[in-house]
Amino acid sequence: MSIAAAGPADYGQMASLISDSAAVKQHLDQLTTQVSTGLVSQTYAGLGSAAAVSLNLNPQIAALQTWQNNINQAASGMQVTQTAMTQIQQIAANFLAQTGNLEGTDASEVDSVAASAQQALVQVAGLLDTQDGNAYVFAGQDSSNPPVPDPDSILSSGFYTQIAAQVGLLGTQGAAATTANTLVIGGSNAPGLSPFSAYLSQPSTSLQAPTIQIGQGQTASVGLLASANSAVTSTGVGTTSTGSYMRDLMTALATIGAMSSSQTGDAGFTTLVQSTNATLTGAVSAMAEDVGVLGNTQTNLTTAQTTMSDTATALTTQVGDVQDVDVAQAMSNLSLVQTQLQGSYQVIAAMSGLSLVKFLPVS
Repeated sequence: MSIAAAGPADYGQMASLISDSAAVKQHLDQLTTQVSTGLVSQTYAGLGSAAAVSLNLNPQIAALQTWQNNINQAASGMQVTQTAMTQIQQIAANFLAQTGNLEGTDASEVDSVAASAQQALVQVAGLLDTQDGNAYVFAGQDSSNPPVPDPDSILSSGFYTQIAAQVGLLGTQGAAATTANTLVIGGSNAPGLSPFSAYLSQPSTSLQAPTIQIGQGQTASVGLLASANSAVTSTGVGTTSTGSYMRDLMTALATIGAMSSSQTGDAGFTTLVQSTNATLTGAVSAMAEDVGVLGNTQTNLTTAQTTMSDTATALTTQVGDVQDVDVAQAMSNLSLVQTQLQGSYQVIAAMSGLSLVKFLPVS
């Protein structure tokens, strides 16, 4: 019996087996990673031609998520704003009704209404400092600072004391001058007169309510301002309005708060009550419009958010079709490849164990 020595063909066969085994091992590693991560590949290169889908859609999904988060964060602030505005509107409506009945009323009732107006002014000033978390919702772009720096002391502020001084001059200067002067004070941004923060004591054209991005190149105004209207224009500017419904309300409350029973006999008292009533009427109307615009914004943002969510879900499904692996199938393939790799190792071991010694007779 003759045994041929291992030749180049045998070495080539062994090399081929080892190469095939390495390829199987690489496939096994790939399947192991897929099972553990749930992804076809952890790199775009591993996705092959499908990488274009992932590269195109993932940024869109991320942008949609950012815009949805913006709306979520703004929704809380808008709801807090609406709650505060409901209380402020109730105060305005209450004193609108009282001024309508103030003419010809018993003198002692004037003092009672004046005291209530002073308390209401303090309450409104405090409501304008309403916060959502750490953000002051009526502060515009200056949300880290209170719109009214010292609401509890507003009755000793220049804003109130100067208006009270003008009301005190009603008997000598008349109703027209008193109304005009109180509106000037109420609309002033001068230090010492304005009850608002330095940021909010600017012309309305310099102020901006909070805004959020809700799309590519799209933003939405999601708040109201303490010292200026956000979306509507007040009427009667210069005669019955400062141009800001919140300033009008505060000016009217300060005016009523400074009235005295001793003034009911003054010729201009009834006219001053009527002009104050007109100021409150305009404030209530403009306030309702601005609140309505904010409410419409809330509704529109909710609708937009739903659309974004549906779009993101659809895009995520498309990305998942190219990025996500069928884990059950991958586990099945993993078991088969493990068996295949084990078999290849056994064949290599068997071939590497062949030697002339095994074919020699034992002596």
